[in-house]
Amino acid sequence: MAFYSPDPAMAQILADLVRALELEGRPGLAQHLSITWLRYDQPLLGRAADLDPDLFWAQPVQGASWAGDRPRYPASVVKLVYLVAAEAWRQADLLADTPELRRALSDMIRDSSNDATSLVVDLLSGTTSGPSLPPEPMAHWVEQRQLVNGWLSELGWPELQGCNACQKTWGDGPYGRERVFYGTELENRNRLSTDAVARLLQAVLASALVSPPACARMAALLARSLDPALRLADPENQVDGFIGEGLPLGSRLWSKAGWMSQARHDAAYVEPSAEGSMPKAAPFLLVIFSEGQACAQDHKLLPEIATRLAAASRK
Repeated sequence: MAFYSPDPAMAQILADLVRALELEGRPGLAQHLSITWLRYDQPLLGRAADLDPDLFWAQPVQGASWAGDRPRYPASVVKLVYLVAAEAWRQADLLADTPELRRALSDMIRDSSNDATSLVVDLLSGTTSGPSLPPEPMAHWVEQRQLVNGWLSELGWPELQGCNACQKTWGDGPYGRERVFYGTELENRNRLSTDAVARLLQAVLASALVSPPACARMAALLARSLDPALRLADPENQVDGFIGEGLPLGSRLWSKAGWMSQARHDAAYVEPSAEGSMPKAAPFLLVIFSEGQACAQDHKLLPEIATRLAAASRK
């Protein structure tokens, strides 16, 4: 069963939007795009803090998706998975809560640092990068690197079927044992769907996973400012070129973007501000994965989708 109630009207809006984007100069976009869009009748933050998790997940949430169940390479959006896993490890006393861990988690999410992510993955798995290994040590290394996937499996979420979160993120790419671990055809790359990311982000922001204090810490790292001066001072702000750019100033945003030469993605929860005399839009969660070189270079695609879906979320 889906964690949201499919809304036919929202599904039609998504289908019409994808068709319009293609007709406006993005031919073939439908095959390279996944979107999951959820709409809320009240703010999401902390909503599950005082609820039994089963009761929270039973509450109706209206939503729709376009290829939302299709696993795609998530780029840096996978860092959201590693953030939640680190909090779960910490809660289970499997990971010491040190200043260096906190610094790495902050840099991994706020700045999307690959170096910080490397340390976090090492700490989660008890592995390190390095030269290729003989078969027996490599088998043990691989087993350790599947610990996050094992934890995801234990959540029992159907949206996580077919997903894979065991690889570090790279600037130039993996080498040594890391390259071997990718597989000869890169078949072991990370994979996530927009439905899976949407459920994970909803759980974090609603305090429905790990613990409310841990979720509050994660929400603080995911918060983004739409202030133009702050964005100008940080060209890699994860707002411009992504969902945040398409929102009215004054909106509240929590997000994690991912981008590389063949992908431009974002996962965001939004509490929109009023825009002129227009009615205020309802809070919504939006995850967009766009693949291919054309999408990766299209700085207007994600903001345009966000603007149109924010308008469709007005009460």
